[in-house]
Amino acid sequence: MSDSYKYIDFDYTYIDPKTGILKNLQGITDSDVLLFVESGAITKRLQELYNNPM
Repeated sequence: MSDSYKYIDFDYTYIDPKTGILKNLQGITDSDVLLFVESGAITKRLQELYNNPM
């Protein structure tokens, strides 16, 4: 499990109260799955930027 999603939010505005990880648009509640999905999205975007620089 990754510590990159540890966030203190006493009101549970930004984190899921059951899992303790940040809420996300995909509704992923497993930190390892979230890390995998985000890594893939970042890799895809970096490739797009490499192929078509701003």
